[in-house]
Amino acid sequence: MKNWFTIIFCSFCIQGFSQTMTLYSRNVLKKNREKFYRNIVQNVILKNLSDSSTVANEEAWASAFDAIALIQYHTPFTDLKIRQAVESFPEHGLIFQRSLLDLLNALYPETYHEPVKKYLNAIEDAKTFAMAANYILNKGTEEDAVYIEFLTQERMSRDKEDPYYQLLYYEASLFNKKISAPGLSGFFQKNYLPGSVLLISVQRKNRNYPGLVLIRDANGNFVKADDGTIFHIPQLARSISNMPGYISNGNTPEGIFRMDGFEVSNNAFIGPSVNVQMKMPFEDKASHFFMDVNLPDSIWNKSDYAKLLPKDFKNYYPIYQAFYAGMLGRTEIIAHGSTVNPGYYTGQTYYPFTPTAGCLVTKENWSEETGKLQSSDQYQLIETMRKNGGAKGYAIVVNINDEQRPVELTDVLPFMENK
Repeated sequence: MKNWFTIIFCSFCIQGFSQTMTLYSRNVLKKNREKFYRNIVQNVILKNLSDSSTVANEEAWASAFDAIALIQYHTPFTDLKIRQAVESFPEHGLIFQRSLLDLLNALYPETYHEPVKKYLNAIEDAKTFAMAANYILNKGTEEDAVYIEFLTQERMSRDKEDPYYQLLYYEASLFNKKISAPGLSGFFQKNYLPGSVLLISVQRKNRNYPGLVLIRDANGNFVKADDGTIFHIPQLARSISNMPGYISNGNTPEGIFRMDGFEVSNNAFIGPSVNVQMKMPFEDKASHFFMDVNLPDSIWNKSDYAKLLPKDFKNYYPIYQAFYAGMLGRTEIIAHGSTVNPGYYTGQTYYPFTPTAGCLVTKENWSEETGKLQSSDQYQLIETMRKNGGAKGYAIVVNINDEQRPVELTDVLPFMENK
């Protein structure tokens, strides 16, 4: 069942569209943003948390957790309620527990380390266990990593095929170790995935810093801007929860997506700007994803996914995150603009970007007085893609390294054949 947060942030309706810089959204008007904020505080956060948490009102509490994370809401009252929720964690169901863990990772990354660690081994559900373990690892120690590795290995002995345990074990075993990713040059070769338009989003491992997106046409040439430089647009791949990409509502997974055209959403937070449709492995037919009519539609093989990767990346485990995320049921990750109030995230390293439920997002500036779009990186991205083959091909999300700063074009140029 989708909770309140997933419904308002991830769902979208497909419509006809025309891309124009005269777009309008009533949701960005100052009076409507203020009304939304009051409503979410009064009718979702304060109202839902007013009673003690019980089995009967778990979903209401979970919606409040999601709302608090969205607008970054902090008061002594909500802090008290979160503390009570943590104390009663084992008494609640999965929706409550998962939404709470998302919130803790988003707004309380260090506060509840010990209580969550105390509960960890009693969590039976693999996904919830992985979320709790990631919360511990987020600000944990070598001792914490060893403990999680031990517990995960023990569970893998009973269910070694569960992707949650496989991915978590990988994370714990490499805690605080420097991972040398292969050079990105394979993704930038002219003959890589020939005949396909590519959207390549280069990101940091630390998604608190924006990455950037480049476009390669079907002939293997990287699109250039009017000034002759390589076209590039800043792009954020961070979710509100900042959980790993294989977990629902986590960061955009690293890996390969099928790029499937343009659409327009009627979602209030995505806004009316044209978006790029993307499909994860397992989200559509295998024959469509791999562009191979000879493949059975319902059979997904890791070896087929590996064929899409440059040689140096075929044995690089992190680039398979999108494959496993799709296997675990993640869907509806697209590349879009945003009408979310950036003021919620003032002071964050990614400001004025607005994080999502796991999509790739660009910056847009909307007038609070007129509701009109004033400037839009999404508009530039879409228009550039339209002029250079459209959005039929593959989208690739790849981490370049873990430097603590935004990705810049100078970071990417050394990997490109023809600059």
